[in-house]
Amino acid sequence: MTRILHGGALAAAARIYGGEPGDWLDLSTGINPNPPVLPDIPLRIWNRLPDADLLERARIAARDWYLRGVEDDRDAAGLPLAVPGTQALIQILPRLAPADRPVAILSPTYGEYGLCFRRAGFRVDEIAGMADLRPDHGLVIVVNPNNPTGRQYDTDDLRDLAQKLEASGARLHVDEAFGDSRPEATLAGFAASTANVTVSRSFGKFFGLAGVRLGFVFTNALTLDFIEAELGPWAVSGPALHLAAELMSGDASRVAQGIAARSAALAAALDGAGLRRVGGTDLFQTVAHENAAALFEHLARSHILVRKFDYAADWLRIGLAPDEEGDRRLAQALASFEG
Repeated sequence: MTRILHGGALAAAARIYGGEPGDWLDLSTGINPNPPVLPDIPLRIWNRLPDADLLERARIAARDWYLRGVEDDRDAAGLPLAVPGTQALIQILPRLAPADRPVAILSPTYGEYGLCFRRAGFRVDEIAGMADLRPDHGLVIVVNPNNPTGRQYDTDDLRDLAQKLEASGARLHVDEAFGDSRPEATLAGFAASTANVTVSRSFGKFFGLAGVRLGFVFTNALTLDFIEAELGPWAVSGPALHLAAELMSGDASRVAQGIAARSAALAAALDGAGLRRVGGTDLFQTVAHENAAALFEHLARSHILVRKFDYAADWLRIGLAPDEEGDRRLAQALASFEG
């Protein structure tokens, strides 16, 4: 099976369209372009394997951060498991699913889910909505809010779905990678009290630190133990755990305010160009255009990289520019498009 092309392939784009990668405006990812000031990382953390105290600090900070919108669930949630990026969990999920039943994925969404399950030998049904679920589905995957449509499912509906699935021996996985700005909409606390729900969270998107490759998983203790054993010892680096412990226990209000301001500026640039927004989150917007391929090429020739889709030829996903100069650059390039 071929690999999925994701955003962020800046060097490859520069080889095709010219220029140095540093001269490009990369809007192809759903990652905060303005990370916070990073805390110092003591030399001992670089020098030693991650110890239990450092791991626990990161897990406590993650629990408190991800459950800050649902305080009543925090104590019951337990501590999440740190993983080396949520992609690592996706690779393990097929081992949690009933082997003889098909998998349902609320689609369109992040393509690695379908790819990983097909590679593991599962039949994958890409379904448009909950009404398309069947009793034989052994695992249901929901990205909430969704990438790239921004679709948001109500948490009560997801809780009801989890209970129905449990009655038939099926599982639910909820990917909340883009959920940091909607803390009240998490299912993380609920997942720990169930036998059949996993929830994954991404550290790198909101904090703009995707390069540290860090995520967290909420589920019951037995499933956490299984995932931890599959990952092996010291799966997450000490520097990544230290950054998570410091940033998630600190004041992230400036990060949130910065994202909100950048998101509003992106919406204004797209609306000013007359583009039709069909979905998104605070970290990206997805637009529809009848000549999306030509618009992608035009932006690339202007050294602006956005995300196109093989399954939706009229869609482009556009992420946040880091500053007002980036906003102007995008607006000017859109205004000069004659397609």
